[in-house]
Amino acid sequence: MNHLIQSSVCAVILTLFAGGFAAAQTSPTVEKAAPSLIASTEEYKAATERLIPLQEAEVKTATEKLEQLRQLVAEGLVARNELEAGEQAVTTAQAKLTETKQLIANADRLIAEAKVAEEMAKSQAAKNQLALAQANKIRSLTKPTILRYGGQAGVGSSILATLPAIQTFFLSRFGHGLPTSAIGQSATHNSLGYDHRNAVDVALRPDSVEGQALISYLQSQGIPFLAFRAAVPGVATGPHIHIGSPSHRLA
Repeated sequence: MNHLIQSSVCAVILTLFAGGFAAAQTSPTVEKAAPSLIASTEEYKAATERLIPLQEAEVKTATEKLEQLRQLVAEGLVARNELEAGEQAVTTAQAKLTETKQLIANADRLIAEAKVAEEMAKSQAAKNQLALAQANKIRSLTKPTILRYGGQAGVGSSILATLPAIQTFFLSRFGHGLPTSAIGQSATHNSLGYDHRNAVDVALRPDSVEGQALISYLQSQGIPFLAFRAAVPGVATGPHIHIGSPSHRLA
């Protein structure tokens, strides 16, 4: 059993200390396996420790018997080969006791190594989570400023006619009206020089909960849109969702 425990714990430790990327990938396995290995080793250690008093008693008994045999041999009452047998009995008993104590020491070492492996695995997992969060943050910062969906053929022919259905969806979903900032042509679009007569602007950030819900609804209905994550000079004054096909320049 001791050899099985040693092999299991050492395998985990070798996995962890394999280095670099491999360790980072396997650290969740180490973190999950270590507690079970520690518990098994501690159980084995406890069972082994119960042998110590019995084996110490055997050593004491064999030693006392050897002293008696020496006295009897000195008095010529027993043969010398019996004394040799007594000496061998003491040697065997002491060897068993020494081996048991070594097994306990090995178990302590394996437990300590498994705990170190577990802590390192937890630390590596935390580092992995941080790295993932940082990577996600970087990805979010590098998203395109403008998202475009072309919609289904014919659906964008009259965006203003679809507006009541969009407003009804939004009101039922969020309990308040669709925050439109422009329905059809506006002074802002006149100043920018765009034909916005068949389009609606909604003052929502595309990555917000409400913005994502609106985008999903428009896609499900095949309604074209442009989603601006930031202002675009000469095109958009700020983040918003433009419902409809891209506006053309005014003649």
